Amino acid sequence: MKTNACRLLDSLSIAYETREYTVDPEDLSGETVARKINLPAEQVYKTLLCRVDGSENVFAVLSVADALDFKKLARAAGGRHAELVPIKEVQPLTGYIRGGVTVFGAKKAFPAYVEETIELHPLISVSAGMRGMQLLLAPADYLRASQATLADLIRTHAGETA
Repeated sequence: MKTNACRLLDSLSIAYETREYTVDPEDLSGETVARKINLPAEQVYKTLLCRVDGSENVFAVLSVADALDFKKLARAAGGRHAELVPIKEVQPLTGYIRGGVTVFGAKKAFPAYVEETIELHPLISVSAGMRGMQLLLAPADYLRASQATLADLIRTHAGETA
C-alpha cells in the first residue's frame, strides 16, 4: 500500500522500506512499535505536533526512547513556551490520526525540528502516515525530505546521561 508519505519519498527518488505490523489500539506506544518492527527504540522516531507560544504549530521528531524537552523545542523554534497540540486538533491540522502522524504529506507543511542525534543511526523508522505501517530510511534522506531543522530536543535529568 502506498501512503501520501510513500508518494512524497518516491517523488524525491528517496529509497525507503516499509514495515507493517498489527496495531493494538490499546497500546500505541513507540516502544511497542519498535518491538513489532524489530528495531531498537532509539531508531524509531515519533512525530509530535506541538504549539509554540500559543500560536505556531511545529513538528517535533525524536526517538520513542526519549522524552521531549518543551523548553528546548521552544528555543529551537524561536519561542518561549511549547506544548503538545490537543489530540482532538491533530487530525484536522495534519490529516493524520494519533499513531500515524508524520511530517511527510501532512495537510500543512509545519516547520519540523528533529532531535540532532538522528544522524548517529544508519537507519531510522518513522510513521508512514497510518497506524500499522512504518517507513525505514537513512537519516540524511529523512532530513532532506522533511526539510527539518536539527536541534537538541531531549529532556535530561540530573544524573542521567543523554
